[in-house]
Amino acid sequence: MSAGGGREEEGAAAAAVLQRLREQPEPPAEESGAQRFALCLPPGEEIKEVEETIEEMLIRLDEFCGVTDLIRSDTSQILDETIPLIKAKVVEMNNIYAKVDKLEAFVKMVGRHVSFLEEQVLQAEGNHSTVSHAVRKLLQSAAIPSFKNKHTLSAQHTYDLPKLYRTEDYFPRNYVGTKYQSH
Repeated sequence: MSAGGGREEEGAAAAAVLQRLREQPEPPAEESGAQRFALCLPPGEEIKEVEETIEEMLIRLDEFCGVTDLIRSDTSQILDETIPLIKAKVVEMNNIYAKVDKLEAFVKMVGRHVSFLEEQVLQAEGNHSTVSHAVRKLLQSAAIPSFKNKHTLSAQHTYDLPKLYRTEDYFPRNYVGTKYQSH
């Protein structure tokens, strides 16, 4: 007998019992439901089949109750333990994100200052090379032998460094992770 065929037969047997219950005349009031059910059951093996079916259903009901208890306990564990841990990690990650945002802003500011200084260096190099080159050409064209091989010193240009950021303002010497950290 196959598993599908056995279930079909069990279902047919249960349907037959229900049909007999419906066909029974209304019993006197003193008879209980169990007595009425016993009267309509077929004799012998069909009773055993019905009992086995009821046993299987009870076993499945117990398994289902066990699964729901596991789900309840897992849910309680999640609510009591896991969610507070996740909330703590969210707060920690938000602090890290804020630090990363500040660091990105700092890197952008440093990049702007480096670009500004690079432009000034290029401009100073251009000014210095054109002045010294023009003076050298002028002296060489004058055919003065003492100036031909010597480099002339052009007038010293002073450079005033613009006010930029100070790294110490953003990363103090006792900042965590630096070699100057106080122990």
